Amino acid sequence: MAADFPLSGRVAIVTGASRGIGRAIALHFASLGASVVLSYTSSSSEADRLAAEINSSSPTPRAVAIPADVTDPSAVRSLFDLAEKAFSSPPHIVVHSAGILDPNYPHIASTPLADFDRAMAVNARGAFIVLQEAANRVLRGGGGRIIALSTSVLGLNLPGYGAYSASKAAVEAMVRILSKEMKGTGVTVNCVAPGPVESELFFAGKSEEDVKRAANLNPMGRVGLPEDIGPVVGFLCSDAGQWVNGQVVRVNGGMI
Repeated sequence: MAADFPLSGRVAIVTGASRGIGRAIALHFASLGASVVLSYTSSSSEADRLAAEINSSSPTPRAVAIPADVTDPSAVRSLFDLAEKAFSSPPHIVVHSAGILDPNYPHIASTPLADFDRAMAVNARGAFIVLQEAANRVLRGGGGRIIALSTSVLGLNLPGYGAYSASKAAVEAMVRILSKEMKGTGVTVNCVAPGPVESELFFAGKSEEDVKRAANLNPMGRVGLPEDIGPVVGFLCSDAGQWVNGQVVRVNGGMI
């Protein structure tokens, strides 16, 4: 049983869980036996449908959808409170997947300051708030896992991704430092950095030619799927991943 369901009895909070990569991670956690808190900002119908899908295959409810603006400390605190109330346990796992990408991809010279501020507010500030709450509340004593999503774009230095890359570089720095600050707790802290993945975030503002170009850059001949990312996060959150800590794991099919 334990081999088939390595996350059985564990509670996982996933931000940005209603769509894309976050959704795939939440579904994979559920398949590994975890109870999952599906955090979302605005996609309530998608989150509710996902919760219903997970619960339909279990004799007892193992998923709950909870709205939370990750840029608001009180909302994130409430998310953790409600998660603990729903499953009568502090979270064992927190995955911060929520984020934004400006679909206009302006160069730094022409990026409006408001767009830069928004990228930093959601991607960097949001990650800081979630990581801070997780650092204080994830279960100690072994099995505690904190994961933040970054991007393999950081390794490409692509023109037009200045604000986005800056915000994700901040996330990677926080993860590396937090992994050391959690010394003695048994909690690991890592980043997973996908390459281009089929999702609303990726497709926004891109032409068909843009998508083909991204696929051609990859030795696997395609862009990633959300389902390519979930198992990597699942491994890091299992007992098998306990010796991986303070790392940025790029999951991109060899693009970088």
